[in-house]
Amino acid sequence: MDLLVSLPGSKSLTNRALILAALADGPSVVGQALRSRDTLLMADALRALGADVDTETDDWRVRPATFVGDGTVDCGLAGTVMRFVPPIAGLSTGSITFDGDEHMRTRPVGEVLGALRALGVTVDDGGTGSLPFAIRGGGAVPGGTVVIDASASSQFISALLLAGARYEHGVDVLHDGKPVPSLPHIEMTVTMLREHGVVVDDSEVDRWRVSPGPVRALDRVIEPDLSNAAPFLALAAATGGTVTVRHWPHTTQQPGDELREILTLMGCTVDLVEEGLRVTGPARLLGVDLDLHDVGELTPAVAALCALAATPSHLRGIAHIRGHETDRLAALAAELGALGAEVVERPDGLSITPAPLRGGVWHTYADHRMAHAGVIIGAVVDGVLVEDVATTSKTFPDFAGFWSGLLP
Repeated sequence: MDLLVSLPGSKSLTNRALILAALADGPSVVGQALRSRDTLLMADALRALGADVDTETDDWRVRPATFVGDGTVDCGLAGTVMRFVPPIAGLSTGSITFDGDEHMRTRPVGEVLGALRALGVTVDDGGTGSLPFAIRGGGAVPGGTVVIDASASSQFISALLLAGARYEHGVDVLHDGKPVPSLPHIEMTVTMLREHGVVVDDSEVDRWRVSPGPVRALDRVIEPDLSNAAPFLALAAATGGTVTVRHWPHTTQQPGDELREILTLMGCTVDLVEEGLRVTGPARLLGVDLDLHDVGELTPAVAALCALAATPSHLRGIAHIRGHETDRLAALAAELGALGAEVVERPDGLSITPAPLRGGVWHTYADHRMAHAGVIIGAVVDGVLVEDVATTSKTFPDFAGFWSGLLP
């Protein structure tokens, strides 16, 4: 097997770019934007705030939000919509109501809402700290200093930073708690803000200051989603074949870039070549002992590979992924165990001892990353049926058709 794969754009980059375009001082183009449920929900959310977002072509054109009047935001299962949009909704002159899919009512957002209250925004959540809630804007946000615990999600910090330049006094965010997960996502946010001319001081550990000022309009092209590369590169790792993902950036802040190091540790040959990133799987896949705290979104794909490896693995530092689309640690332990793997679920990770795997139904829990793990196992183990693989549309439209076209 020797495959060349082209991936759609990054969800994380697309949704941050859309937010910044809606806050900018003029129109912008988000080139090669990811067209998926999460990004279309973000476009709709920004329209509710008065932005003009044209998603008819691959290059999305955005005119900034007017923040006038009332609106309704459907968060679906998109954490970026639920967390990134409320801080800019505070700039509105009206009431912006938020709700989403049933499972989203269990995902944490209370730290963001509490921070917004401290910064001068009126929030009506009935004391629940969860969906549904309403942001009742006054046309401006005082801003200032706020202390939050972002140990459950780096998105809590990114949400405040993205809006901060439009607040009267900017925003000064201090984290107080266990280490922040997925720090590369905060670094991505800071880099994009600076590209838009926003002044950000991140020189102190666990503190980020955004100065008030304009957000410069900027046209940008979105990189491929490197986390979505995980199942394709894992296919090479699990089968001993070769997969090349086209247009892999030589420098990036996407957490998915850590796949290069992880797959090397598992015995793969990994090279950046002219076409992109080329991975060739080994004759004997090795288990790993990894702290995935900063790249927790890669856990399902890595765990699937660990179940196919020749030696045991230990994945640590990922208690926070219990609060993602589902409790991913519990779900992975249940699904891998049901197919015959020896899995010990720990408070912050998994210990996986390989054993002969058998076929069966792989449940996806309405979670696109769980679907990725299932198809990796199914590529090697006969009789694995991945339930509701369509949940991958969250970040990869027609993933099932694309994947099926790769397999013999």
